[in-house]
Amino acid sequence: MVIKTGKSLPALYVADEVAWLDAMAELIGGSQLRDLDYRHLKEYLEDMSKRDRREVEGRLQVLLMHVLKWKFQEKKRMKSWQRTISEQRRHLRGEFRASNTLRNHAEAVLADAYAEAVEWAAEESELPAKTFPPIAPGLWSNFCRRRCWRIKRVCASSESAAKNLSS
Repeated sequence: MVIKTGKSLPALYVADEVAWLDAMAELIGGSQLRDLDYRHLKEYLEDMSKRDRREVEGRLQVLLMHVLKWKFQEKKRMKSWQRTISEQRRHLRGEFRASNTLRNHAEAVLADAYAEAVEWAAEESELPAKTFPPIAPGLWSNFCRRRCWRIKRVCASSESAAKNLSS
């Protein structure tokens, strides 16, 4: 494939990442490991890992923001919030099943994700940020053990919502 493009692997990486990936896969498939573009392969793999971590953190922020809005804006609830909560929960559950590393990353960034979710929820709901409970040290274990992200358990009432998030 590299011969067809007339470009070296490093040049191909810059010009057409998908073609570069195809070329790398072809070389690996042919056991031509000495011909691999190791510098860019390392960079690419590190970028994939960062991307996956960013995706988990972003999904966690979106999930938490919608849960907060759902809990604290009972009269303004929208079906789309419920769908978003379900979608984010489903994606995160799949990521956690596939990778303990991503599950551990979610736990590590939970406090930051929650703080961001509070800011977003306050901005979108026009409620003061202090309306939302502060994150508690045991939130992650409660989050996983109680499956408190499930819409029916999370959204029972504003009072129980604050208790679930802060316990």
